[in-house]
Amino acid sequence: MARQQKRHKQLFLSSHTMTRHGKNCTAGAVYTYHEKRKDTAASGYGTQSVRLGKDAIKDFDCCCLSLQPCTDPVVTPEGYLYDKQAILEYILHQKTQISKQMKAYEKQKQKLNKEEESSSKSQHNHKVEQFKTSESSIVSKPINPFSPRTEEGAVAAAVSVAGSSKSLPSFWVPSLTPEAKASPVVKPRKTVLCPMSGRPLRMDTLTPVRFTPLDPSLRREQLLGRQERYVCAVTRDALGNSVPCAVLRPSGAVVTQECVQRLIRKDMVDPTTGDQLKDSDIILLQRGGTGYAGSGVELKAKEARPVMQA
Repeated sequence: MARQQKRHKQLFLSSHTMTRHGKNCTAGAVYTYHEKRKDTAASGYGTQSVRLGKDAIKDFDCCCLSLQPCTDPVVTPEGYLYDKQAILEYILHQKTQISKQMKAYEKQKQKLNKEEESSSKSQHNHKVEQFKTSESSIVSKPINPFSPRTEEGAVAAAVSVAGSSKSLPSFWVPSLTPEAKASPVVKPRKTVLCPMSGRPLRMDTLTPVRFTPLDPSLRREQLLGRQERYVCAVTRDALGNSVPCAVLRPSGAVVTQECVQRLIRKDMVDPTTGDQLKDSDIILLQRGGTGYAGSGVELKAKEARPVMQA
C-alpha cells in the first residue's frame, strides 16, 4: 500500500513539474515556445521573413514586366526599365480596362438617375393621394350604421405592415432571403499609371536606352550567356547590379554614376553626342540587389499568414 502511494505521488509530481514534451509524450499541459516555433515553421503559420538571394532579383538590364533581358529597352523618368513591346501592351491593356470601367460607371450613373426620378415621382404621387384623402375627410358624409367600421381595419393593416417591415431576413424562407447587391462602380482614373512607381505613364515620356556591349562582335544570344554583358559608354567599366548606372536622355547611353559625378556634371555635356544636358536629362537607372547588405537595396521579403495560437 505504501509503495502504491509513493508511486502515485511520483506520477503526480512528474506530471506537474514536466516543462517539455517528450518525443512520444502528450500528457504534459505545457506547450513550450520552442515547440510552438517548430510547429509554426512546419505548418506554415505566422509571419515569415525571407532574405532574397541573387536568383530572386532581376538583372539591371531586364524588363520590369517580363523579367527578361530587353530587346528594345526604354526607361521612364523615374528610372524603371521596360521592354518597348511589353510596356506598349501594358498601356493598351490598361486603356481598354479604363474604357470598360468608364462604360460600367456611366451605366450605373444612368440607372441611379432613373431610380431617383422614379422615387421622386412616387413621392409626388403619394403626397397627392394624401392631400386628396385629407380634403375628402373635411366633407361630412352620412354614417351608415349597417356598414363595418373601417378604422379598426386600417389600424390592423398598419400594425401588420409595421410588423412585417421589422421582420429579419431568413435564409430558409424564399420571400425573406436577402439578396447580394452589386458593389458600386467607382469612377476610374483616365491616366495610365506606371506598374512600378505608380505615377502617370505616357509614351512620350519614355526614353530609348542604348547599352554598350562588352564585345560588339558577339551576337545577342552569345552576349546574354555572359555575366558581364555591357560596359559604360565613356569609361568602359563593366555594368551590373552592384554598379549604380544612369541613362543620358539625349543619346540614351548608359554610364556609371561615378562617371556622372566625376566627368559629366562638371560640364553638363553628353560625351557621346556633345549635346548640352540638364539635371532632368540624367536618369538614375533603378537596379536590383546583389545579395549583400552593402548594395543599399532592401532584400527582405515578408509573408504574413494566419497566426497559430497555443
